[in-house]
Amino acid sequence: MPLTRTAVAANSVSRFRAPWTIFWVGLALRLACIVIGHTYRIRVPWDHFGFGWEMGRIARSLALGQGYANPFNGQSGPTAWTPPLYPLLMAASFKMFGIYTNAAAFFLLACNSVFSAAIAPAVYEIAARCVDANGFARRGSKYAEPVALWSAWLWATYPAALQYAIHWIWEMSLSTCLFTWSLVIALRLRERIESVGLWAVFGLLWGLLALSNASLLLCLPAAMLWIVWPRLRTPRTLLRPVAGAALACLIFAVVMAPWVIRNARVLHAFIPTRSNLGIELYDSMLPGNDAYPWGTTLPLWPGAPEFRQFVGMGEVPFAHLRGEQAKAAMRAHPEVLLSRTRDRFLFFWDDTPHADEKHFGQEFLRNLSFAFLSLCGLMGLGLALKRHVPGAVLMALVFLLVPLPYYLITVQARFRHPIEPLIAILAVYLFRSTEPGKGAL
Repeated sequence: MPLTRTAVAANSVSRFRAPWTIFWVGLALRLACIVIGHTYRIRVPWDHFGFGWEMGRIARSLALGQGYANPFNGQSGPTAWTPPLYPLLMAASFKMFGIYTNAAAFFLLACNSVFSAAIAPAVYEIAARCVDANGFARRGSKYAEPVALWSAWLWATYPAALQYAIHWIWEMSLSTCLFTWSLVIALRLRERIESVGLWAVFGLLWGLLALSNASLLLCLPAAMLWIVWPRLRTPRTLLRPVAGAALACLIFAVVMAPWVIRNARVLHAFIPTRSNLGIELYDSMLPGNDAYPWGTTLPLWPGAPEFRQFVGMGEVPFAHLRGEQAKAAMRAHPEVLLSRTRDRFLFFWDDTPHADEKHFGQEFLRNLSFAFLSLCGLMGLGLALKRHVPGAVLMALVFLLVPLPYYLITVQARFRHPIEPLIAILAVYLFRSTEPGKGAL
């Protein structure tokens, strides 16, 4: 008896489903690190500013009933400095457990751990669909999907994959989870492009991602083009995929609408994601920046002249002023822009510098690990493209587009995190693809 379309779809998903053990082990390991390492005890200099930084300040303002406002130490009024998804989660934790308390920190780090561990099944499915299902890098393994299995376990247990979940109260784990699962949905759509449900989920994930980390939006049109590309050769079959893509765009717009409308009403400007681009650009061209920002974008002392100007002008006019000043500096000193863009490129892939008081041996090992993973990921991507691994072009687009804003504006090690699940897959694929030498056992 032939299978129905629904049964085929269900079979396709279940075929690439990761063992639940990987998720639960990953989550348990992260929670154990939080409890044993007491990482929920956040250092609290500058009136707890290190507890979530600007997002923590906005969450405090929300919890106190002052609205989405005050991203720094003083009263500066309404803001769109950061997208709202993670600050809203922080505000909920402050409401439930108290502002800047250890209990609130534990709750947020536990949420981060759930998001981070949930990436492991996505890693498994990407590797299984792209590599294992097509017979790449098998090398006589006793497992049906060796690259998927090793990649997922690497993500679940490798310390570098844990660090942002267990130490940082910020959006990295949430954004990376949403982004990685959006890639999974893109791969499913490539096979079942007429699925209305998948297009709806795709639009929802990208809408949430835009409210978490807007820098990743460069990948949205690229992913949609990659999904529909095979159908472009046969225009007669484009109607339903285009309708599905339109549905995804509609859901994306609906998810974004409350934030955009709020910004228009409160800040009197069209701000689709965040408002601080001009300020970050200005900071990137300052003489003391040197391609890597040390300290905060604005002074933490409310009495500082720059902060008082920020409050007096308002966030949006101040950001516009700084943006114009940044453009003038770029035109006047293009050699500085090029030099710092080159340095940020190297920092993104080779790790960013840390303060001098860090232990030299610890820093060397950290830098070596960071750079080694980047190299393995890039070499694995090159091999995947050479061998025409399905999904390799999508991965290449991600590697190309995700770092672009950081090359031009600012860079930190955490900005690589959204592509680290792909780095894990490609690194395992690279090593699984090596051929044993003669005489090897």
